[in-house]
Amino acid sequence: MLSADELTLYIRGCTLNQRESQKKIYNSFYGYAMSVCDRYTNNQDDALEILNDGFLKIFKEIHRYQPSYSDVIASFKGWLRKIMVYTAIDHFRKQRKHEVVGELDSAIIHLPSDSVDAFDKISYDEIISFIQQLTPAYRTVLNLFIVEGFSHEDIAGQLGISVGTSKSNLAKARKQLQKILFNQNKIQVNDLIMKNAG
Repeated sequence: MLSADELTLYIRGCTLNQRESQKKIYNSFYGYAMSVCDRYTNNQDDALEILNDGFLKIFKEIHRYQPSYSDVIASFKGWLRKIMVYTAIDHFRKQRKHEVVGELDSAIIHLPSDSVDAFDKISYDEIISFIQQLTPAYRTVLNLFIVEGFSHEDIAGQLGISVGTSKSNLAKARKQLQKILFNQNKIQVNDLIMKNAG
């Protein structure tokens, strides 16, 4: 990771369109940016497209960047994150124009009480893979509301949907995640039974 002084130097280089400075910032923040983009897509190609579009915006607008607070690195990461999130929203809007998003079954899935602590047993990567299984509409609203802290009014404005649709998509996303988690637990239990039976 870059030091605050190095980051400041490379930001200055980027404002002068220096390719080496752009490369240093891209490589230094690639992992962080990709972790943001991964949450908004269900495949690596789309995540990479969002990431690269986001970095193009960053390098185009970096001359406007001003640290929000004294921690230069955290401030830059916050700015970068915001750009990646809005780039993901743009990507969602573009995709939505080209595909009809089917509604998932809205039946309520009740998890057994012994699976309440199931989230304690799964890794970050597993959680991301579960989120990636959601439809684009559900996945985007879930990320914007839960992870980014957007209000339903903000989400509706950004995505061009009604507040009611935002709330409905969030509720359906949560139910679908419960269903995914429930099915994952069934698979793990079955695997354990088969292992012990053999």
